[in-house]
Amino acid sequence: MSAPPRGVSRAVPGSVRRTATRLADGRELLYFDDSEPYVSGGATRELVDRRDLAPVRRSTRMRRDPLTGDWVAIAAHRMTRTHLPPADLCPLCPSGTGREPGEVPADDYDVAVFENRFPSFSGEPGEADPVDGDPLWPQRAAAGRCEVVCFTAEHSSAFADLGPRRARTVVEAWADRTAELSALPGVEQVFCFENRGEEIGVTLHHPHGQVYAYPFVTPRTEALLRRAAAHRAATGGNLLRDVLDAERAAGSRMVLSGQAWSAYVPAAARWPVEVHLAPHRDVADLAELDDAERDELAHVYLDLLRRMDRFFDGVERLPYIAGWHQAPVRRDRALGRLHLQLFSVLRAPGKLKYLAGSESGMAAWVNDTAPEAVAARLREVAEQGTAG
Repeated sequence: MSAPPRGVSRAVPGSVRRTATRLADGRELLYFDDSEPYVSGGATRELVDRRDLAPVRRSTRMRRDPLTGDWVAIAAHRMTRTHLPPADLCPLCPSGTGREPGEVPADDYDVAVFENRFPSFSGEPGEADPVDGDPLWPQRAAAGRCEVVCFTAEHSSAFADLGPRRARTVVEAWADRTAELSALPGVEQVFCFENRGEEIGVTLHHPHGQVYAYPFVTPRTEALLRRAAAHRAATGGNLLRDVLDAERAAGSRMVLSGQAWSAYVPAAARWPVEVHLAPHRDVADLAELDDAERDELAHVYLDLLRRMDRFFDGVERLPYIAGWHQAPVRRDRALGRLHLQLFSVLRAPGKLKYLAGSESGMAAWVNDTAPEAVAARLREVAEQGTAG
């Protein structure tokens, strides 16, 4: 699927304008604007990247593990990616006067999305080429796409610091990218996610997330689909919907409930702090959300992130991973259902949950915290935040 030509601009739902251009090496850059004069089209962000960059020619491969059937991407070029640069050299900050040119050439932006310079998946589908010519180790192009989503131009900010209007713009960007990347040849699943905190392994401090368009259905989703298929065969129901309904009925692990969304700590949570957020209506992915659901999501998601930051006394910014699980693109969509998994590796202030022998070696999880206690704490900190 080719990108729009430079400077193409169009309005999208939620009072947002989307403008597409190209970076100097040919990668696509998209601005999602909710502020004037840009949202009305009265002005346009900077569309010319003046850096002297050679065209991108990334070639990533993936190999199939014969013991598990999982695909593993081989992307050696990622060893040279930018790692925790000082603020004045951050490639995600606007490239204003006096700054080292970065990935966004404008002096300012609302939300910006661009193709990752160091992708795990890239290019077009290709023919299989077994490792050493042996069919025991299938190998093929790791076709797909990896994008970076910059939530704000403010380097020292965080998603939780955004207002509802800007959070709504990010939701529009997620939905837009989910729809467009799902249409790319060979893409089987789209995953929007954010890693925050050095404890998680971030390489850039600027508030940002990523979108991966995979050339396969991921192992976690494959496992979910198997369970969902068995559940449907046994009960006729949708597993993810039935879990949401059961959590709402039980109540002990509920964190919040709105008109269109509910959040709960799963009964078999694996991580020290973990919460799932799901829409009340059955939808396969972010692109299927209607305007009312997107509006409420902007508020509810900010609420959850702020509760996470208040979870531990003395921890200002909780390290976390936030990932949107979406139905596969081309098969079993009726078995999938949109939901967010938000979790932290911090088990106490200054203490991390390390995946030791049982979890890392055997995928046999042990959680040192009770899900009901985590849910109670997330309800408690909301009350503290309101009182303050």
